[in-house]
Amino acid sequence: MKTVAVTKIGNLRDPDERARGRIGLVDFPEPPLGPEDVRIRVAYSAICGSDPHLAEGFFGTEVPIGLGHELSGVVEALGAKADRNGLRIGDRVAGNFLRFCGTCTPCRGGQQQFCEHIREYNRPGMAETVTWHESQVYRLPDNVSLLRGCLLEPTSVAVRIADKTNIKVGDRVAVCGGGPIGQLALQVLKMSGATSLTLIEPIAERRETALRHGADTVIDPIAENQVLRTQEITDGHGFDIVIDASGSTRAVRGLLDLAAKGGTIVYGAMYPQDFEMPLNLSDYLYLKELTLTGVFVSPYAFPRALQIVPYLDLDDFTQTVFDIEDAEAAFAAHMSGEHAKVVIRCNRIEDGNRVA
Repeated sequence: MKTVAVTKIGNLRDPDERARGRIGLVDFPEPPLGPEDVRIRVAYSAICGSDPHLAEGFFGTEVPIGLGHELSGVVEALGAKADRNGLRIGDRVAGNFLRFCGTCTPCRGGQQQFCEHIREYNRPGMAETVTWHESQVYRLPDNVSLLRGCLLEPTSVAVRIADKTNIKVGDRVAVCGGGPIGQLALQVLKMSGATSLTLIEPIAERRETALRHGADTVIDPIAENQVLRTQEITDGHGFDIVIDASGSTRAVRGLLDLAAKGGTIVYGAMYPQDFEMPLNLSDYLYLKELTLTGVFVSPYAFPRALQIVPYLDLDDFTQTVFDIEDAEAAFAAHMSGEHAKVVIRCNRIEDGNRVA
């Protein structure tokens, strides 16, 4: 089956063409259908900000490396015992690319994100079909199109970020980074009762998008002093919750100074493996009693993400669509930064009269 894959390890932006990473189409064998498996004919698979990191060798350097974990499609086949979720052939679905084993100590202790076998199961979904265990698959609501449905996985990340904040109605909230995760987190936090909701982002178009999505204000960290702007926005209080969705090593250090005493900072992006951020324990953890936490993956978030997808404004993220044969061009478009999100159409599937 045709699958989008990393075919050469390297930075996709490397000016030296000989060293540059490569994305291409590879013919992968289709996995056998196990008794509890669901085979999905993939309609759409969106490019995630983490995908270029795979090209850089973040999770290994043995190529080809299949890509794709934000996807939607239609159930094509069911294993003999794959009926506990009530799935039927022809159902429109999306899902969680991770299969948690359910038997290791973290899984049994309510911490699936630390599943000891999480990396033993990798079935990329930027392909003609994907075969997943039924526990990974969720039927899409009737009012959610396949195109919008491929954003279930990033929505689950936004839900998990909200979970990690322990937000209370009325909390003052700032989000750093106006990419898809930052914008989705902003919308989810708005639903959760955030006030003084602020996006910190140097790109003007992304700041404008945030204002359309419910932000109360925005900060340009290049043209403005974000500490002074924070004091103005929060009446000298600081933000109760600060979220990094940028992954920028330049941005993350300064976020500590934006948090209120007793505030929470969630580092909700992927960072370079060798990056170490200076941290004055006396200032930030002793005197300010900040809570610092992060997000790896999104266990337990998918059912709630499915509930809120119909209420999110996803139009900005579904405008740029490439066919699977044009995957290399799709990644070039993604790397250009000119699009809110880039989606790959893996198969042309009729989706009724649903919008987008």
